[in-house]
Amino acid sequence: MGLLVTPVMRKCLPRLKPFSRLQITLRHLSMTKDPSAEVLFEKRGCAGIITMNRPKALNALTLSMIQQIYPQLKKWEQDPETYLILIKGAGEKVFCAGGDIKAISEAGKHGDRLTKDFFREEYILNNATGTCKKPYVALIDGITMGGGVGLSVHGHFRVATERTVFAMPETAIGLFPDVGGGYFLPRLPGKLGYFLALTGFRLRGRDVHTAGIATHFVEAEKMAALEKDLIELISPTKANVADVLDSYHKECKLDQEKEFILGEHMDKINSLFSANSMEEIVQNLKKDGSPFALDQLKDLPSNCILADLKA
Repeated sequence: MGLLVTPVMRKCLPRLKPFSRLQITLRHLSMTKDPSAEVLFEKRGCAGIITMNRPKALNALTLSMIQQIYPQLKKWEQDPETYLILIKGAGEKVFCAGGDIKAISEAGKHGDRLTKDFFREEYILNNATGTCKKPYVALIDGITMGGGVGLSVHGHFRVATERTVFAMPETAIGLFPDVGGGYFLPRLPGKLGYFLALTGFRLRGRDVHTAGIATHFVEAEKMAALEKDLIELISPTKANVADVLDSYHKECKLDQEKEFILGEHMDKINSLFSANSMEEIVQNLKKDGSPFALDQLKDLPSNCILADLKA
């Protein structure tokens, strides 16, 4: 027998909608507050918040985390009540140190599908962050390497702090700078991206912004206030989000006068790393003979296996 809807009930139906939304939100929050979960999802104010939650493992990215983040990201992208997506790492001094290389390596030894599934799904997620229709803000407060770079650099905004450590160290293990490294690294000033790709050089703090990797630089102690101001925005646009980030960036005086760590070497980097092959770069370094070139020549074999093969 169907439910008889009276005129009085019909008048009350619209009032049920906010309550229904509240129920859905509460159910969602109750599912993501498990402190042992690898990744946490929370809806606060105008924002959907993703927190990578493996601080003891430097928030290293697992296949399970990827498989949870992707559908939630797409869901929030389509949700008319979600205007902003924030991603951050749990624990102090770490955003995400990269993929779970140990698990991937062990799987590879046994011919497990994890090696293929991980990279395929990771790259799909990287593409989703780069094409996200909602403002996507990565709070890269701490170590941000490899897979962590892939989850941040393609989004609209990347906020670094004095605790940020950026690197793409893949060549040291015989891999290439993946997670879209072939796209964003060549677009950095001069040949800086080539240098970072082949040496795994670590940029820290404000240098991450100076290099063009972060869009903003804010003191670590101000990150909580920044997050609060972002999620309290009312139906924000990308421009509104940018205004908040810009205001915090402009107020930050920390290391403002600091010279870029590679500034004095950029001329050398632009000339020595301007080549069409690894062989040419090695030859450029040998011919130059400057202290900087000799240092790179000495360190490249351990930082880039390909350099050792071509030496």
